[in-house]
Amino acid sequence: MKDELYPIPGPARRPFVGNLLQIPRGRMSAHMLALSRQYDGIFELDFGGICVPFVSSAALAEELCDEARFRKVIRPPLSLLRKVVGDGLFTAHSNQQPWGKAHRVLMPAFSQRAMKSYFGAMLEVAEQLSASWDRRTGEDILVADDMTRLTLDTISLAGFGYRFNSFDKAELHPFLGAMVRVLSHTMSKLTRLPLLNRISKDSPEFLGDIEQMNQLVDEVIRSRRERPAGTGDLLDLMLHAEDPDTGERLDDVNIRHQVLTFLVAGHETTSGLLTFAIYLLLRHPHVLAQAYTEVDQVLPDETVPEYRHLAQLNVIERILKETLRLWPTAPAITVAPYEDTVIGGRYRIRKDQTVNIQLPALHRDPAVWQEPDSFDIDRFLPEREARIHPHAYKPFGNGERACIGRQFALTEAKLALAMVLQRFALSDPYDYRLDIKETLTLKPDNFRIHVKRRAPHERMRPATPPTPEHTPLAAANVQGAGEELVVAYGSTLGTARELAEQLADQARRRGFNARSQALDEFADGWPTQGVLIAVTATYNGRAPHPPPP
Repeated sequence: MKDELYPIPGPARRPFVGNLLQIPRGRMSAHMLALSRQYDGIFELDFGGICVPFVSSAALAEELCDEARFRKVIRPPLSLLRKVVGDGLFTAHSNQQPWGKAHRVLMPAFSQRAMKSYFGAMLEVAEQLSASWDRRTGEDILVADDMTRLTLDTISLAGFGYRFNSFDKAELHPFLGAMVRVLSHTMSKLTRLPLLNRISKDSPEFLGDIEQMNQLVDEVIRSRRERPAGTGDLLDLMLHAEDPDTGERLDDVNIRHQVLTFLVAGHETTSGLLTFAIYLLLRHPHVLAQAYTEVDQVLPDETVPEYRHLAQLNVIERILKETLRLWPTAPAITVAPYEDTVIGGRYRIRKDQTVNIQLPALHRDPAVWQEPDSFDIDRFLPEREARIHPHAYKPFGNGERACIGRQFALTEAKLALAMVLQRFALSDPYDYRLDIKETLTLKPDNFRIHVKRRAPHERMRPATPPTPEHTPLAAANVQGAGEELVVAYGSTLGTARELAEQLADQARRRGFNARSQALDEFADGWPTQGVLIAVTATYNGRAPHPPPP
């Protein structure tokens, strides 16, 4: 006997407007989170004739994240941003060529090896933040504004070689003002009748803000064309790299869209993460004490951070992960089924119908998370993290369309938070009460703190050196005596190839006749003698592309 199908529950609707008038202006995510507590993992809202299910349970999210049944779709609010960023990676349609081409071209810019090359730019901007806070001891610091300066300057310098120099002036850069107005205008359309959005024209001010953003991006691109850097950064790849599948380069319009996408999405989410993290640390002094202790061990006194230190910052990493659980700054994933389907054994979803996974609610699913509203960084201790439902935590999206900049964001945030705690004592003189500002992303609004330099006597003096994240095993006394050894690699981002070359080099020093070689070269058969080691990975479940020549 087939399971009986049920209508998706939801609040009472009004004629013509549905649930639109029930959504508080500028508080959509907060409203969705409150509604999720009233329903069992799913509810539906009527946006003036457009009905959208909202999912908050890990069990249902698991079905929606099955990329054989569901795909990411670009619907409001993302679709409304296409006037600004067009076919940028964040807003391009999956089934059209621009997304696939740009994704393949730009993936090498986000490998682990690439993170090392960006570290100098990240450190430079974090030092500028530190110098600015030194000058403002005892003054009010608007955390979100300074985290915005930090993340905008970092992505622009590391990715495009462009300096906003945001810490040189008290006002935010005009680009940011234009961006905030564009995002606010875009989000305001969500609670208007769809008919009004279709017939209304954009204001001259809105179009002027878009033009101002375009002019800055065009200047960044023009400057690089006139003075090539040859650094292999994001902009170099956009201008010169060829798609490994088609051999084509990105066209000029798409380059503009990609630069805008990274400047907007690439800084906005990370600034929110850091602002929420500082807020939560000041609300949980026992966790703040753990963070200070770790930073004092890994970065004693005035140690200048190096890339290798990041792997030792385990408490900082858990703080960031738990912050993203409670307050995922990009708060939703929007998908639609390829065909009519049923989820949860009881709810019918029609072909192409929008379904929204609400991340703040998903990350509080009581079936997965104990005391889900509590800030508990120990949820992400390795042994506990391994037991988390694989679809209960999605701060960077899902599958093939997951955030390409995840590693960049976490590296940048880890370094910035560690340096803030290494150098400053933080205080909240106003006993701030969380007030979340919602644009395309979430962040605390009007959150002000005071800072002062930490004195030497305030630092922990560890009796023993910090324990490395991984204890190296004693090297076995293995000698190759000329034996053949092949380290085969499959690589999309270059990391597996780099590891294979290191292993082959070590083997040669131990007397093996060793070489590294692409897995594709063994399509006709494996070596029949000697030792074979394979080094490979997947990108969100997909096989690696062939390595570049």
